[in-house]
Order: sequence, then structure tokens, then C-alpha cells
Amino acid sequence: MAPVHSKIIPLTAPITTTCFEYVHPWKASCSIAIAGCFFYSIFDSLRIYGTVYLCTLLMKGRIPTKKDLQRTLFGILQSTAFLSFTAFGYSLFLCTLRRVLGHFNLLTVSFFPAFLSSVFSILIERPSRRTLLCLYVSNIATETVWNMALSRGIVRNIPYGDVGIFGISMAILLTYYKSGHHRDVPDSMFKILKFVIGPYEEKDFGARVTLESNTFYKQPRVDKSPKGTSRWVPNQKRSNVILHLVFQMLKIYKKLIYRVKCFGRHKTCPHPFSCFYYFLEGSGKMFGIGLGIQITLKLVLNIRKLFASPKAIKQILLRKDILNLGLFLGLYSGVFRGSLCILRRIFGKDDATFAFPASLLAALAFKKYPDTTVALYILWKAAQITYNIGIEKGFVPKITGFTEFLYCLSTGILFHAAILEPNNLRPSYWKFLHSISGGRIACMAREPLDVWGLNTSKYLAQVLKSTKTIPVVAF
Repeated sequence: MAPVHSKIIPLTAPITTTCFEYVHPWKASCSIAIAGCFFYSIFDSLRIYGTVYLCTLLMKGRIPTKKDLQRTLFGILQSTAFLSFTAFGYSLFLCTLRRVLGHFNLLTVSFFPAFLSSVFSILIERPSRRTLLCLYVSNIATETVWNMALSRGIVRNIPYGDVGIFGISMAILLTYYKSGHHRDVPDSMFKILKFVIGPYEEKDFGARVTLESNTFYKQPRVDKSPKGTSRWVPNQKRSNVILHLVFQMLKIYKKLIYRVKCFGRHKTCPHPFSCFYYFLEGSGKMFGIGLGIQITLKLVLNIRKLFASPKAIKQILLRKDILNLGLFLGLYSGVFRGSLCILRRIFGKDDATFAFPASLLAALAFKKYPDTTVALYILWKAAQITYNIGIEKGFVPKITGFTEFLYCLSTGILFHAAILEPNNLRPSYWKFLHSISGGRIACMAREPLDVWGLNTSKYLAQVLKSTKTIPVVAF
């Protein structure tokens, strides 16, 4: 084991520790250590991408053809090569840079090896997946950089900052959607927005809407139920009584919905039926979907517990937080729709800019289901789509390789934090690195790095304890 240094040196100063003392203290040979990391990462990458691609294939809901199977197999192998060569390149460049320079410094101790390995590995992956990978690592890198600045006292947390990021980013995206930019720059994000807020807020939708909303009020209501069906016969069986009550409740429900649909609708509103019905429809639909997703996730994640104790289902389903996702989605959709209708009534017209204040107001619902990952993902999607629109309009030039560069830069930041400041790294990403490296990321000696005064060894011990990961080489 490398000696523990008590003297603190400047961050710009190099350290003369060897590869064996820092990079692979479990093996004296660089080549054997690199090969071990590479082979283990292949197996773990196959496990990860095999699951992902097979689930994607099953979600298509049809019997896969020979071409589908070939494409899936090739995708698994290609993505496995991408991820495993990242691990291989990282180990290789760590030792190579040490041999070339004769020492380690703050950048070569992790950042540059990760950056260089990413340059080569990202070129292996399919171009269609590079943007998604870039958004993923940039999301985590943004949070990591913020945590690093926070730990140094450079910045401080802002209450409900994630709500603000989410609100502004969604406001930008929905303004683009309502302005019709989704036709010029197609993106899967716009399909999600269309699903959440409905299709009626799309630009020029009002010009294509059918006459259903205008003729609805003119149609006389006809009660098609035969006479005598509402009469209750005392001698009927219990099942018939229950059936009768169900029909009566459905009849009352239809009457209520009809009355709600007949409420007022402003002439500039693109949706059919009344504004109040438009608000209720969006809220109810998205609340139901959110609740269904939350219940499904709870049951899947607790499936072992349920098999061991089926009675635990009551405890799982009656938790207060099970409604949070449904409340967030329902309130967001409803408030956004309602705000637009109010703005159309106030100004007497429909305008794409109304989406901005409506989204900001609706974003308050995010307090019911706050998630930094989601907020940062929406932020990066807004930035990506804004950049693409700028290219389409000729406002900004298209920079070839920018996506790949941003991916490499973000990966370098994440690996740098994993080695020197693991306390500032998202726990889920630390677990991913621990898994893909077979525990090697935790076994790399941090004592030689403590001379920079970042308390690396101390924070590593804290992270290992909090994430329940162990510093043992698996292969």
C-alpha cells in the first residue's frame, strides 16, 4: 500500500506515485490489470445492453422477424463494445500517460484518461444513440459540477431550484410546440408533450378541428333507454339490484359530463366542448396515467417482498407518496390547459407566447414530484432543441462533432469526480461505475491523492458506506 502523505501540495503540483500504488494495487502488472478490467466490463455490458435491447424488442408487441432479431443482436454487440472499450481505454490511458509523463497530475489522474477513452468509444456506438448518451451524461455532469461548486462554497442551493429549472425549460419547449417548430425540428420530446397536454394546442390545430364542438350544443338529447328500465322491482335478485344501481350511476355520470361539455367555450379555443371540460379531461386523464405508472413501479420494485408477504401490498399501495406522480401530471396538464383558456378569454385571441406563462404556472405542480434528474434532462433537451432550431433558421452554425465532444467532456468530469470527489457524484452513477468495473473504481488507492487536500480517502469511505458498495475486485 502506498504511504499516506501528510503534507498538502498545490492542486497544480504533480505526484510521483506509480500505477501499482494508485491505479491497480491488486495487480503489479499494468497489462494484466487492464485486461482484467476489460474482460469483466464485457460481461457486465452484455448483461446491461442485453436486458435493454430485449425489453425494447418485447415492447414492440409483435412477433420479431429475422431482421428484428439480427438488428437486436447487432445492437447488443455494438453497444457492448462501446461500453467495454470505455473501461478498457480508461485503464489503458491511465497507465500510458503515467509512463509518458513520469507522474500523475490533477488532470491525468482521471479526467484525461476518461476523456480520451470516450473519444474512441463513442465512435463505436451508433450515431442515433450518441445524442441520447450525451444528454444522459451531461445531465449527471451538470449536477456533479454544481455539487463540486456547492462543496467549495462557490454557490448555494436555491429553494425549489429544480422547480424553476423545470418550469422555464418546459415553458421554452411548449412555446416551440405551440409555435409549430416541432415540424421543422422533429424530436421525440414533442411527442411526449403532445401526449401530456393534448393535441389541441398544436399550431393551427383550430383550423383543422372538426365541427364537433360547434354542433354538439345543437343536438337534442334523446333518452334512448326503454320505458320502465329505471323502475326498480323489489323481488329482483341481488345481482340485478347491483346491476341496476350501476346503470343508474352511469346514467347520472353521462348527464353530468353532458352538462359540463355544454359550458362555455371561447371562440378562439381550439379544443372541442367547454373549457371546463377541457381542463377536467386533461387533469383526470394524466392523473390516472400517473397513478397507474406509480402503482406498477411500486409493485415491480417490491415483487420479492410481495412474494414473501402478500399482505404487504396494502402497506405499499396505501403510502401517501403513491399519489404524487399522478398529482403532478394531472395538475400540470390541467393548469396548463386552464391557463391557456383564461389567457385566450382575456386577450380575445390564441397566441403561441401564451404557452410560456401557462407552463410557468403549471410547473408549480412539480413540487408534488420533484426530481433533479428530470429537471436537468428537460433543461438539456430545451438547450438541444433550441440549438437545432437555431441551425434550421440559420442563426447558429452547425458544429460537427459537438455532441461527441460534449459527451467526452461530461464523461471526463464524471470520472474525475468518481476518483477525487466521489461525495459529489450521484450515487446511482457511482453504483454503475462500481458494477461495470467489477469493483475496481472503489479499489483504486486514494491515499496517494490525499496530498491535494480534497479528503479523497475520507469521502470514498463515506460513499462506500452510503451506497453499500464494497472495495473488492470481482474478477
